[in-house]
Amino acid sequence: MVLSYQTNKDQLTSYLKGQHLIDKEDEVVQMEKPGEGNMNFVARIITKNTQLILKQANPYVQKYPHIAAPTERLLVEARFYQTIVHSKGLASLMPALLGVDKDNHILALQNFKNAVDYSFLYQKSSFLTDAELTQVIDFVNQLHQMPLDKLEGYPANHSLRQLNHEHLFRYPFQLDNQLDLNDIQMGLQDIALRYITDKTLRLRIVKLGDLYLSADISLLHGDYYPGSWLKTEQGFKVIDPEFSFVGNREFEIGVLIAHLKMMEAPTQHLTKLSREYMADRGFNWDLCHQFTGVEIIRRIIGLAQLPLHLTLQEKEVLLKQAYRCIMKKTL
Repeated sequence: MVLSYQTNKDQLTSYLKGQHLIDKEDEVVQMEKPGEGNMNFVARIITKNTQLILKQANPYVQKYPHIAAPTERLLVEARFYQTIVHSKGLASLMPALLGVDKDNHILALQNFKNAVDYSFLYQKSSFLTDAELTQVIDFVNQLHQMPLDKLEGYPANHSLRQLNHEHLFRYPFQLDNQLDLNDIQMGLQDIALRYITDKTLRLRIVKLGDLYLSADISLLHGDYYPGSWLKTEQGFKVIDPEFSFVGNREFEIGVLIAHLKMMEAPTQHLTKLSREYMADRGFNWDLCHQFTGVEIIRRIIGLAQLPLHLTLQEKEVLLKQAYRCIMKKTL
């Protein structure tokens, strides 16, 4: 079954009953788009008696259909939900997994009414509250402390990580990637060329990319940024862990810091993160900041653009900071 927003209501009702997701007497009333998804087809299903989210992995990136993507990513996401039930704190911050259809690559998830993602944080003068930032930090603290015995056999998610690796560490630094940055913001292409043509920077990026693909000891969400956070009537929630894998905590925290900087978060938010994240002696803050630099650069000059409300000059300042983060220490 291939889902679309034009899927017949009777057909969808029959499917949901066959998956034991709704009662025999229930039926679909409405199917709607809950928000802007990047990787997957996502729909909110409203029936006479309930609401739920259906999420389907097609063999391509939903936002960029010309980019192939592995359908098994939703099975990795299902495994993530099945793993975090061992932690009441983590489970309370995520939707409940209601069903898994392996044949059609569909997940059924709990719906949060009137929820919006936190992409509004990229607008000027929009900030996390102190309580929300505490929950952002608490989530990764609990996740990264997940006992190793709970992670045994966790999928490597190699195919999706290779796709992410391409757009993090390779595509933004290719001269012939066919992306005209002046279409995004006039003058950005010339600024980007300084980084694309920097051979020393590119060598450093390659080494960081190798570390991203390597295994480690911590369960990562894999795409922990405002687009994966929900503001709901029940409070802060986290979604979309299809990029999850067991890897370097420095990558996850580095990406988080990058987005705090791109949303122009107050300095005290960055201080709070560095103080309250449970970094043991094995945590490498220099490596973390290098991943911060990579994420900033790829979000400004790569394909995966954010709704940034930044001037060209502000982006240039961020790119310079990112460059210093990456080049400061040897790997």
